[in-house]
Amino acid sequence: MITRSIAEFQQAFARLAPRAPACARAAFLITPLGFRLAEQSASDNRYMAMDQGVDANAALAEHAGLARRISAVLPTVCFPGDAATPDAVFPNNVFATAPGRSIIGRMRHPVRQREAQRPDIRGFFRGVAGYEEIDLSTLDGVAELTGSLVIDRARGIGYCGLGERCDAAGAAAMHAAFGLELTFCFDLAAGEYHTNVVMSVLAGRALLIAPDGFADAAVAAAIAQAYAPRSLLLSAAQKADYAGNCIALSEDTVWFSTRAAASLRPEQKAALADWGFRVETVPLAEIEKAGGSLRCCVGEIY
Repeated sequence: MITRSIAEFQQAFARLAPRAPACARAAFLITPLGFRLAEQSASDNRYMAMDQGVDANAALAEHAGLARRISAVLPTVCFPGDAATPDAVFPNNVFATAPGRSIIGRMRHPVRQREAQRPDIRGFFRGVAGYEEIDLSTLDGVAELTGSLVIDRARGIGYCGLGERCDAAGAAAMHAAFGLELTFCFDLAAGEYHTNVVMSVLAGRALLIAPDGFADAAVAAAIAQAYAPRSLLLSAAQKADYAGNCIALSEDTVWFSTRAAASLRPEQKAALADWGFRVETVPLAEIEKAGGSLRCCVGEIY
């Protein structure tokens, strides 16, 4: 089912018990070689720090630290970056997986459409992992994968924020490609580019959500209620610090950038601990100038 109806979402959610692994079994990253800020992406990503200089070497060091830390939890594959595709450090928008399938997104900007043609990543999933390739890159629409679509993998539910980075055709294509039971579509607030900046489902049992990232506050309230009492509401300031751009890489860990974790209030950190999550943090100040944070850097392999 694909729906924009809050009532239909609530009814369907109540029927969908956890049935699948909630967390990935491996991860892939793309290094920030030739790191710089992409002007095309800045046209609809207000989180980019276009007025600041960037240090490519510092970004490489941050990313290496991220890869090292993640590899202690999951098998982690790193692909090389390319100065011609400066946003490639955020691969989850272009490449994603479901069990037995690799999915290639339809990106809005040409600078990101080039990423989707990479033969090494396509070949890895086809030839090494043996996954069926589902190529949405020629779609007549926009579908920026797990940037636009936050997935509760345990229940097979997708939360799809519509805007300049994803439209109705893209939402339908991703619903089929990921094999979802339910996709709840809604409009993001003006100025928001990706759903994974305004919310995150943690291992199918908890939620972080920033209500002001939604055009309709009732949508955010309905999603929060679905995961209650394990729902944390994020302020606009916490969202701007990327607190919503976190990810559970195992059943007992949730990963934030250092900046994002610092924005959490003590009672929010205590709630995460009570729900069985250990907070892991990685410094990503240089990479965050490009308008994404830790979750955006992590491609999940299911």
